[in-house]
Amino acid sequence: QVQLVEYGGGLVQAGGSVRLSCAASGRNHNNYSRAWFRKSPGKEREFVAEITCDGNSTNYADSGKVRVTISRDNAKNTEHSLEMHSLKPEDTAVYYCARGDFSARANEYKYWGQGTQVTVSS
Repeated sequence: QVQLVEYGGGLVQAGGSVRLSCAASGRNHNNYSRAWFRKSPGKEREFVAEITCDGNSTNYADSGKVRVTISRDNAKNTEHSLEMHSLKPEDTAVYYCARGDFSARANEYKYWGQGTQVTVSS
């Protein structure tokens, strides 16, 4: 059974940074891409970033291209991370990691974590 667990969220001041990580358990992690999505109150779930199974290709939402970095731990292929800088109050959301096919569409990801809250104070 595949499980994804996010950690690293919390309260951050505007302009600050946060690093989120996602630990995966189960099988076949080497064969799938990983992604981050987020959901803010009153908004639809939106794509943040994704990375291929070999870590060689990444894709970012336009809103985060200069502030967000997704990475994959090659030593521990079960983990990947999301670093966000220059945080704004509108980045406040529950952030979810996911495992699936390389795509910005949520329905291409079969497995999801439970989410971790990031709150950016102004």
